[in-house]
Amino acid sequence: MIINGTMSAQSSTICKIIGSNKEWVANVQAKNPEYFKNLAKGQSPKVLWIGCSDSRMAVDLLTGTQPGDVFVHRNIANRIPSEDLNALSVIEYAVKHLKVEHVVVAGHTGCGGVKAAMSNDSVGILDHWLRPIKDLYLANEAEINALPEHERADKLGELNVIQGVSTVSKLPVVHEAWNEGRELQVHGWVLQLGSGLIKDLEISVAGPKQVESIYKLNSPAEH
Repeated sequence: MIINGTMSAQSSTICKIIGSNKEWVANVQAKNPEYFKNLAKGQSPKVLWIGCSDSRMAVDLLTGTQPGDVFVHRNIANRIPSEDLNALSVIEYAVKHLKVEHVVVAGHTGCGGVKAAMSNDSVGILDHWLRPIKDLYLANEAEINALPEHERADKLGELNVIQGVSTVSKLPVVHEAWNEGRELQVHGWVLQLGSGLIKDLEISVAGPKQVESIYKLNSPAEH
């Protein structure tokens, strides 16, 4: 709400963010006067990060990277539906035009979306979005339920990441990059919020040899 050109008291959070931005800019410029001029010239990230929208997933901060280093797509529970034009557009742009070398599918412990998928409580339109995670739970119910209760949601979160890596590694734009001889790896990670450390699920896919033959589109030869 704007009153006489100023933010109302109810917008103190917004004022704090704007003020912090100005302070950050001043500090950066003091250290490197050319920083923003260089940043404005363009981007050439090596990594595409597909992660959860959770506010604790601050990619730059948690990975020690800088603006321009990581191209980011985020949604509830870091899902990658093969029919989602939003996610597919991001992946295509990152792989085909930015020519990233790594795609990271990143989940995190304590994911609210995953927990909601394991519940019978309705969460509105998210019920539709989370349905495939419910299906994933049912497909792995025995394995998940064999774990202590406090570990079950995180296990499902890992399985969701594994499924995401599988989906990305089958996309035509990814195979096109591999067929061109480009280096492109798809990784599955889980950010452990309790420690801040990244857990590598060690399921990286680096070429079509790791993908079932039926998904290898227009492949001239095995890599």
